[in-house]
Amino acid sequence: MDLIAFGRVFLEMVFGQVASLPGPGEEIFADEFAISCGGAVTVATAASYHGAQAGLATLLSDDLGSRVVAEHCARVGVDLSPSRHVPGRTAGITVVLNFAGDRGFVSYLPPAQPVAGPDIAHFLEVLRDYRPAWCYVHPWPGAEELIAEARTLGIHVALDVGLNAIASDPRTVRSCARRADVFLPNTEELMRLTGARSLPAAIDVALAWCRCLVVKRGADGAIVADQAGRTAVTDGISAVGVRDLTGAGDAFAGALIAALHQGASVTEAAAAGNAAGSRTVSVLGAVGEVDVEGLSPAAAPLAAALLGAQRRARNELGAPAERADGQEP
Repeated sequence: MDLIAFGRVFLEMVFGQVASLPGPGEEIFADEFAISCGGAVTVATAASYHGAQAGLATLLSDDLGSRVVAEHCARVGVDLSPSRHVPGRTAGITVVLNFAGDRGFVSYLPPAQPVAGPDIAHFLEVLRDYRPAWCYVHPWPGAEELIAEARTLGIHVALDVGLNAIASDPRTVRSCARRADVFLPNTEELMRLTGARSLPAAIDVALAWCRCLVVKRGADGAIVADQAGRTAVTDGISAVGVRDLTGAGDAFAGALIAALHQGASVTEAAAAGNAAGSRTVSVLGAVGEVDVEGLSPAAAPLAAALLGAQRRARNELGAPAERADGQEP
């Protein structure tokens, strides 16, 4: 396998642009809405679109979010065999609101997905069993062990990060970045992590403990930096109508990893990442809108069985029979 993306998955409820967030008791209306899925599945999806054999290592169950992810992966060719199936609810739920040129999130994680981080023991087992060329991880508690094992096995590591991890445990973030082959923060994340007041200064600080840095800059492309120098990469950026920024950074990462695995230089891979990010912001949701209707082939027979049971119960109770069209006589 070329890449395994490790992490959580989410069912996304994505609302298009709103003028402002609602106040207490207020109701607002978005111009668009879509259901999508995101998290680590976004990285694997982008890598698969770019020709990599991509897998996803996460927890899945029979909940709606897991089913959305599973059906999406079947459509785009992402291998779910590294994932573990467990009882109960596992997929997170995220509500995305687009406003003021950006978006905000309200998310929920079921008890099977602790906020502190995923199941590192499961992830270590996957690394040893599958030996992918690349793995994609975030700096959760325990990620240092995962990255160290990957390096021992000769597996390349792409490390991404979020603002929450930087706020809660910057030491772990820096430690993981020190061990990774490529570190993928965006501008705000890097500046918060380093405490620098400008992006050039933040890059200088990060290069003291990071071998290869790719800073995601949205519509401005990316900056590739290592001890040999730094290069601004704008190739791949397309003029698109921006509908939702969700997942653009993850799509960038997946395309970049796929390109690196196929022999591209880091700057060439960053251009592939730019192109993937441009495509992602032109749709709603991290992987675009998914068709939730008819998720399970069992849905229609189950609905028919439930309707039949209701009719039998009504007849047993002596209620008036229903007409053939399901309406009251």
